[in-house]
Amino acid sequence: MLICLTANHRNASFDLLEKLSIGTSTVAKSLVTESDFVQGAVVLATCNRFEAYLDVDEPLTAGLTLAVEQAAESFSEASGTDIDELRDSLTVLCGDTVADHLFAVSSGLESVVVGEDEIAGQVKRALSTARIEGTTSSDLERLFQRASHTSRGVKTKTGLGGAGRSLARLALDLAESRVTDWSAARILLVGTGQYARVTLANLRDRGADDIRVFSPSGRAVVFAAKQNLVPVAGPDYVHALAGADVVITCSTAETVVLGPEHLVSAAGLPGAVERRLVIDLGLPRNVDPAVASVAGTELLDLETISLHAPLDELNAESDARALVDQAAAEYRAGKAEAAVTPAVVALRSHLFDLLDAEIDRSRSRGDAEETQRALRHLVGVILHSPSVRARELARDGRADEVFAAVETLFGLGADAAEVAGAQAERAADGSDAVALDDYRRAGA
Repeated sequence: MLICLTANHRNASFDLLEKLSIGTSTVAKSLVTESDFVQGAVVLATCNRFEAYLDVDEPLTAGLTLAVEQAAESFSEASGTDIDELRDSLTVLCGDTVADHLFAVSSGLESVVVGEDEIAGQVKRALSTARIEGTTSSDLERLFQRASHTSRGVKTKTGLGGAGRSLARLALDLAESRVTDWSAARILLVGTGQYARVTLANLRDRGADDIRVFSPSGRAVVFAAKQNLVPVAGPDYVHALAGADVVITCSTAETVVLGPEHLVSAAGLPGAVERRLVIDLGLPRNVDPAVASVAGTELLDLETISLHAPLDELNAESDARALVDQAAAEYRAGKAEAAVTPAVVALRSHLFDLLDAEIDRSRSRGDAEETQRALRHLVGVILHSPSVRARELARDGRADEVFAAVETLFGLGADAAEVAGAQAERAADGSDAVALDDYRRAGA
């Protein structure tokens, strides 16, 4: 069974999301190798969410609860967060709701800026990382690949992605009240990753051309050459700050790259600007919040930006959600059909074994090949309707009836029928809907 632990901008503070983004990147591997229940794990960490998608090889509620607790403890230990704070901020999804959620996330419907462009790529990279770490599973592969397919459909078939939405664009929109002429602004970009490229494209759309780039990891020269920018070397960082009207940080560094001491030093240099806007798009945060106390400095960070997220465009979002719902329904139907495959295979094997035995007897009697081919065709025709009907019943949530029928009529697959019946019963009464409150009350 698939479960998802999610902490995002709707249920967790940016401080908590920042902590989780720092120390939990390698936890997925330890979860898979050390847990008795977790067979696969994919971790998705973005600027406004931290999520772990787990493939749990245990259908019982107790096993799911234990897997959730193990994951929460691992994330708490790796990130240095208080376990109770983490439990209070995590939402746990399981079963079919996991696909509904991931498809909506990958399509940008759960982002701070609804329809943001970057999230689809982040979902793909999360799966790629899991592959490299060896933590994915066949069920997680299918889930994430279907999510990427869904996000492409939303982008091409609705108007949701048409505006090139992103946090970077929203941040620059908010900065318009401080920057009256982007073509005259001197800008320092700190970072050289995907967000830096997105931010640069948005800056150029506004007419900005006096842009320098600094990289805490030393990649400024290569990035600047590709993007036709002026690179800033480490020793020149403070000098570049001194002349910048706007500083935009979007580095993946796990430590602060801009603190009040940098700006105080910059203010003492000849020709330093008197007023400066600092935009921090990093998570973990790239800028020490104390820079706001430096005279002439205004700070715009992710938490502030999220408060100004625009209202959704209702028609575009409605169309996108309809596509996501349809994709999730198709995914669930496909899983349901796969669930009855063992019963269908068992039935086909049983009948064809009987057929082979009968053909052997017909050969001993000297019957013609045409008779043998006719018998094989007849069995195929007989099997067609039950196979189609089994898939239809599975799509309607009646897989247990398929297993029961095969067991009752042919004596096949008793164990599989038992498992399917138990799963259907739990799905019907909602006992698989695990919540962290349950295991807290149980004294976990």
